[in-house]
Amino acid sequence: MSKKRNLKLIAVTSGAIFAVSLAVSPGTNAADNPVLIRSEGFEKYLQDDYYGAIADYSRAIEIDPEYAGAYTWRGLAKERLGDYAGAIADYSRVIELRPDYAHAYNNRAVAKSGSGDHRGAIADFDRAIELDPGYTDYYYRRGVAKYKLGDYKDAIADYDRAIELNPNYEGAYTWRGLAKERLGDYAGAIADYDRAIELNPNYAAVGYYFRGSAKYELGDYYGAIADSSRVLEINPDSVDAYYSRGVAKGSLGDYRGAIADYDRAIELNPDNAKAYANRGNAKFNLGDHRGAIADYDTAIGLKPDLALAYYNRGLAKSNLGDHDGAEADRKRAIELNPALKGH
Repeated sequence: MSKKRNLKLIAVTSGAIFAVSLAVSPGTNAADNPVLIRSEGFEKYLQDDYYGAIADYSRAIEIDPEYAGAYTWRGLAKERLGDYAGAIADYSRVIELRPDYAHAYNNRAVAKSGSGDHRGAIADFDRAIELDPGYTDYYYRRGVAKYKLGDYKDAIADYDRAIELNPNYEGAYTWRGLAKERLGDYAGAIADYDRAIELNPNYAAVGYYFRGSAKYELGDYYGAIADSSRVLEINPDSVDAYYSRGVAKGSLGDYRGAIADYDRAIELNPDNAKAYANRGNAKFNLGDHRGAIADYDTAIGLKPDLALAYYNRGLAKSNLGDHDGAEADRKRAIELNPALKGH
């Protein structure tokens, strides 16, 4: 009777790690052994060869149609390729085979979120939590799905629970900050971003960016500029940071400084309609109405439903004596956004 050796494989599935003990006989023919075939697929997966990995996992499944691990990894590879429907089908098969395996529900939930089915994702996260209520990531991911549905209060409750289970969970602080911002709690958001930056300085650019946004909403324009500048120290090509800093400078009346930031944002992303529109505003405030109109024209060309660009272009035209053009722009702005009618 031949001796067998145990192989310990570490599988990373959507953020979770689990160990699978496999018994493989020495000298086993890889062409006939689903475990070895899956191992070959895993090597390809690690090399980003997702099509090759899927082919290997499919071979393993042909040999053993109840091989849950092969379905799991094939689902992960399909997700990497954006095939969420295929991934969901594979995870559903894992659930049929192992109905009490919490992470199979988590995997399917992640794929459902990727496909835009956040309600379906929440239902799967609910089941995963029922099966394993101490697993931090389930609460965090369910919170993200709730956030994307606009359910900010319940999202915060999930982030609270994730942080309770793991007080050093940087992502939960960041997303909780975003949810608090949506509810108008900018001071609470800033506190969460502070903690996220403290926990993960290597990811600080994101925290500084969001913190700067919250400071802006509180009227702390200097603080917002400082945070945008910190982002640019870390990532000198951040379009969003140049744009946000330009907005804050404009709010302080530094229109030339704002234009310089919008110039750089546009240089990095020539399709940024809002950067053109806001640069137009800065030029307008400096009395350069023709330059402002040129920027509004570009903004509207890139984003034809940008109501404020029409409205502000109308104001610039009016200042140049083009009253017919101004009225046409005003009417179009109100068509796009009736709230502008009283302005």
